[in-house]
Amino acid sequence: MVGIGPGNLENMSIRAVEVIKNSDCVIGYKTYINLIRELVEGKEVITSGMRSEIERASLAIEKAEAGNVVSVISSGDPGVFGMAGLVLEVANNCKLKIPVEVVPGIPSENAVAALLGAPLMHDHVTISLSDLLTPWDVIEKRVRLAAEGDFVVVLYNPKSSERKWQIEKTIEILLSRKSSDTPVGIVKSAMRKKQNVIITNLGEVLEHPIDMTTILIVGNSTTFVFDNYMVTKRGYKV
Repeated sequence: MVGIGPGNLENMSIRAVEVIKNSDCVIGYKTYINLIRELVEGKEVITSGMRSEIERASLAIEKAEAGNVVSVISSGDPGVFGMAGLVLEVANNCKLKIPVEVVPGIPSENAVAALLGAPLMHDHVTISLSDLLTPWDVIEKRVRLAAEGDFVVVLYNPKSSERKWQIEKTIEILLSRKSSDTPVGIVKSAMRKKQNVIITNLGEVLEHPIDMTTILIVGNSTTFVFDNYMVTKRGYKV
């Protein structure tokens, strides 16, 4: 299971590039495979769309059992909302013992944070707003508790063509505990061709375009904006 980070080669680990180059078969969501096309030339490449994760995991195990070196691609890190856990879960359910390596990548939240400055300098939580696999009442509880705890909050999968109200409800919950002036970073397609970086505040965040390629970082009570950088204080006496 290979993490390709944001998807540009300069931000992939040497090990990730090496593993992909030495693979017989590369499997992944088609958008992510397209980001590393130059690394998979001449290999068996299997792509699929969203919501086909179980099929990809099962196919990867099948190919590996047949003696192939298989790389399953995830953007960011494969262990952070990626494919690593699912592949291991499917292997466990099948009672299979195959050699597995999880190759880490730069998590998407860290790529976003780097573009914004230093918003994750203190305690933070990461929450996906997709309720396809997690019930909304669970997500809502986690958002509320994160707000009550004054955490910096990273929001994955904030909005899609089918899921529009979840981000509005999330902002409503955050505003019940955080000031409307709280800095918020909105980053679309981090470190890719269509990258867009916006720093706004919690009261105005919904005025900006948000979609599934967007990650939001909502600051805590110490977060401030300086010269287009979003910074969360660590606690040093400066």
